[in-house]
Amino acid sequence: MKFQRALATIPLTLAAFGASAQSMKPGLWEHSFTMKSGSGQIEKAMADMQKQMAAMPPDQRKQMEQMMAQSGVGMGARANTVKVCISPEQAARLDIPQKDDQCKQEITQRSASMMKFKFSCAGQPPASGEGEVTFHSPAHYSSKSVVNTSVEGKPERMTMDQTGKWLSADCGSLKPVKR
Repeated sequence: MKFQRALATIPLTLAAFGASAQSMKPGLWEHSFTMKSGSGQIEKAMADMQKQMAAMPPDQRKQMEQMMAQSGVGMGARANTVKVCISPEQAARLDIPQKDDQCKQEITQRSASMMKFKFSCAGQPPASGEGEVTFHSPAHYSSKSVVNTSVEGKPERMTMDQTGKWLSADCGSLKPVKR
C-alpha cells in the first residue's frame, strides 16, 4: 500500500508540471496517464488501486474525494485520471505549483510548442526522471516521461504517457492547488 500511495504522487507531480505551458486556459483540467514497466509491478499496483477504489463504500469514496479536493486535486472517472483547478493567476504566470514538496523540477529546454524537463522526488520510494511535453494548444498537451524508481527494493524503470485537457472555465468545488 505504501508503494501504491507513492506511485500515485508521480502523475500528480507531473500533471502540475506538465500543465506549465507557454499559454494555457485557466479553469478545470483533466490529466490522464498510462504507465509501463519492465517488471509489470507498476501496472499491477495501478490495477490494485483501481480495484480498491471500486470496492470502496460510497461514503468512504466521498470522504477520500473531499480530502483530495481540499488539497486541490479531484479524482477522475478512472484511477489513471486526476482533475486540477488552474487559477487565472497561475495560468498567467505559466507556473503551476507542484503538489508534492518532496519533488524538485527543472526545465532543461523550452520552445513555443515543447518543453523538456528533469525531476527528482525524495519520497518513498524515491523517483527521478526526465521527459518532454508537447503543447498542442492552450487547452491540450501530451507528454512522455521516463521514471526511475524502485519496487520492493529493486530498481525499476517505467515510461509514462500523459495527456492534459482543459474541461471548463468553472472548477466547481475544486480549488486551485496551493503550495
